[in-house]
Amino acid sequence: MSKEIKPERKIKISPIFLAKAGESQLKSFFDFIRTQGVIGLAVGLVLGGAVGVMVKSLVDNIVMPPLGLVLGSTEGIKGLSIVMGKSANGTEAVLHYGIFLNDFINFIVIALVIYLLISLLKVDKLDKKQ
Repeated sequence: MSKEIKPERKIKISPIFLAKAGESQLKSFFDFIRTQGVIGLAVGLVLGGAVGVMVKSLVDNIVMPPLGLVLGSTEGIKGLSIVMGKSANGTEAVLHYGIFLNDFINFIVIALVIYLLISLLKVDKLDKKQ
């Protein structure tokens, strides 16, 4: 007892129909961008990347060289390492803990700068319901 499936009638799609559908989709897209703050998000991402580069440069070129001098490294804090021994093939096994410390300090300084910017501009209170 199989049931026959009748083909539906064909719908002609005219170019005018496609243009109107595309126009409404484009209008919806621009409304979405306007209401959801997508442009502000994009600007924030670009500025956040720029702030990250500036803070990394500050830490690498201003903060780390004096720290490295105090700690006895000519390469700044990145040059700190411990030789743990020699491997079976004769190469030295070196633990470069200074690179990790440098990246950790970069993270802390970037987080602090972002926190200060958000609190100074009072942006943290924009999203809270009144």
